Amino acid sequence: MKKPELLAPAGSIEKAKIAFMYGADAVYAGTAKLSLRSRAELNIDTLSETIEYAHSIGKKVYVALNIYAHDENYEDIESEVKRLKDIGADAIIASDVGVIEKIKEIAPDMQIHISTQANTVSLHSANFWYKYGAKRIILARELSKEKIEYIMKNKPKDLEIEMFIHGAICFAYSGRCYLSKYLANRCANLGDCAQSCRWQYNITASEVNNPDSVINVDFDEKGTYLFSSKDMCLINQIPAIIDMGVDSLKIEGRLKTDYYLATVVRVYRQAIDEYITLKEKGRENEFSAKKYYDELLKVKTRGLSEFYFSDDKNQDIHDLDGKNDNLEYEYGAKVVRKYEKLGNNIYIVEIKNKLSIGDKLQVLYPDNINLNEFTIEKLYDEKNDEPIDTINPGIKGQLVKIYIPYDNLYNGIIIRRKK
Repeated sequence: MKKPELLAPAGSIEKAKIAFMYGADAVYAGTAKLSLRSRAELNIDTLSETIEYAHSIGKKVYVALNIYAHDENYEDIESEVKRLKDIGADAIIASDVGVIEKIKEIAPDMQIHISTQANTVSLHSANFWYKYGAKRIILARELSKEKIEYIMKNKPKDLEIEMFIHGAICFAYSGRCYLSKYLANRCANLGDCAQSCRWQYNITASEVNNPDSVINVDFDEKGTYLFSSKDMCLINQIPAIIDMGVDSLKIEGRLKTDYYLATVVRVYRQAIDEYITLKEKGRENEFSAKKYYDELLKVKTRGLSEFYFSDDKNQDIHDLDGKNDNLEYEYGAKVVRKYEKLGNNIYIVEIKNKLSIGDKLQVLYPDNINLNEFTIEKLYDEKNDEPIDTINPGIKGQLVKIYIPYDNLYNGIIIRRKK
């Protein structure tokens, strides 16, 4: 049975390595100036290193040049396409026909993936892009299951289809929004979105001829978040998506933390693998997404929604209270290496939140979803090996030595702290 590609975001080379370790088959990245994630940390040097590393372990890197470009952008676009060709990017993600023309002119062998920004919502559009040289279409997030299924059944056989399965949804149609530019002079379509749709708003109305007749519109003491969308979550739909034959399943979030990335990639990797294994044994009805959904709730997230996948009239898409929180768990630490001088199972870890003797931690193994929980019994100062009771992450990269009752941890393993 065909296994879909699991595609994860890579805001930095460290995050790319985390994504690969936790099961991503490929990552997508932006460039410094010419993608819709200009604030991500990859520059051309670290992007080259990321591509080299990915290819060394049989993985892929796709790079976004998905802005709608003005004429003054094209000198940079030409040089960027040449660089991406030279460093071996596996594909360029684009939406502007002018940019696509430049890619075809400068790097004719480069795979072109049509960005979700092009809002492809029909078989007709998919066929157009295929004739225009596209290897893959990234579908608009507004499509229902039935519409995706229709495209899958009728598209050219060698045209790949990619769809989003998890992450933030832009209030604007296919992410094409000008609200941030209008309110904060930070243009979303040039990669500098201020996320104005997530802001708290107090809205009033008044009669045309009576400006003093102020009426508050749909708000409580916290204001209203009428623009703020819930996050997409299609973990319950993994069987349907795989059965349709979608080629690539995409997770959104190039600016998210290592913890978010590891948690979400790990969940979808294991869900995909479990369903395919059961399907091949004729036991697909035994698949349950509940344990995976419960894991996704352990990262900081807005409300979760299937958006329009199951119902193109779905109204459960707005995060009305503006919350972006997880009350039970937080990023605890990341394993750096083993430290044998103090005895067995002592590890040097980079801490992300306060750790104290007695705290409950959970190890996120890439290859199983089971809880590996332990209580902190021993902490040691990273510099002098002296026992300590607690440590705060006062500086970026703060290290501590900790006893973990498992002997098979390695660099990059994420540890979750139960609050």
